[in-house]
Amino acid sequence: MTRFDAETAPVDEDRGPVSPGPRRVLLEAREVPLGGVRAMSVHRFLPQRDLPLVGAWCFLDRFGPQRTRMRVEPHPHIGLQTVTWPLAGEVHHRDTLGSDVVIERGALNIMTSGAGIAHSEYSVGDEPITLDALQLWVALPEGRRHGSADFERHDDLPVLDLGGGAQATVVVGELAGAVSPATMHTPIVGAEIRLPAGAVVDLPLEAAWEYAVVPVFGSVGVDTDAVAPGSLLYLGDGRSGIRLSASEETTLFLLGGEPFEDDIVMWWNFVGRDHAEIEAAREEWEAASDRFGHVPGHGHERIPAPPLPHVRLTPRRRRL
Repeated sequence: MTRFDAETAPVDEDRGPVSPGPRRVLLEAREVPLGGVRAMSVHRFLPQRDLPLVGAWCFLDRFGPQRTRMRVEPHPHIGLQTVTWPLAGEVHHRDTLGSDVVIERGALNIMTSGAGIAHSEYSVGDEPITLDALQLWVALPEGRRHGSADFERHDDLPVLDLGGGAQATVVVGELAGAVSPATMHTPIVGAEIRLPAGAVVDLPLEAAWEYAVVPVFGSVGVDTDAVAPGSLLYLGDGRSGIRLSASEETTLFLLGGEPFEDDIVMWWNFVGRDHAEIEAAREEWEAASDRFGHVPGHGHERIPAPPLPHVRLTPRRRRL
């Protein structure tokens, strides 16, 4: 998914500690109107002003549930992996590698940009349909972000039995010994957890990793905290586990991973390390360079890059 916005924010110049320690910070998603040909709105959970990353997770939008006709023309990415986790509806994905798939519930679609890729996303059919999905980005580490692009689709993901009818689908990375087949490049986890009404589950965590919990359907208790949809509960690191409880049937998404080693600069659809790198990628996209290739099935239509701000882009750093 592309961003039609390209927001910036002031940052602290002093680098914070690598380890945040245990936290309990409730952050509200904000509604972002994307405009363009989709005229869609999303709820954005990451990045937050004070929390740019959770592990290597640097972006989380929920688009939907809404009835709409999605038409996202070819647009570029650098320095990241897109993780698309559908909740309802079907989206047609095409990219410059020649990938041509329909994204649907239960299947993981993960696109690795490396140094550059472009893709398009259309809802299936010509009429508005019900769409709902999580769109996440993972920042690539230094050793992979300049590499080649890739695309993977996985229909058979590991499912953990958490007891009492509760289950966790390990979408990417590792949770409690269950490992997703998706290729990732940092220690990480993304998991959908489903709790029946009345469930109480003790979920093991890696103490060296930081985590966040995002309710998708229904509210969830996290130890002593009650978290409703539209919020992200940031837990920091230093925990060996959490207790989840649900008074109603509930679905949540767990984000986690080793604290990311680098500060990042994120602007529009690009994740880099400094202003010059972002500026160069923008110029190459606008010049239709070979760096991003051409999406088969499309002509000259493409989403133009927004103008850069009149200030230098600087890294966002955790202030929690």
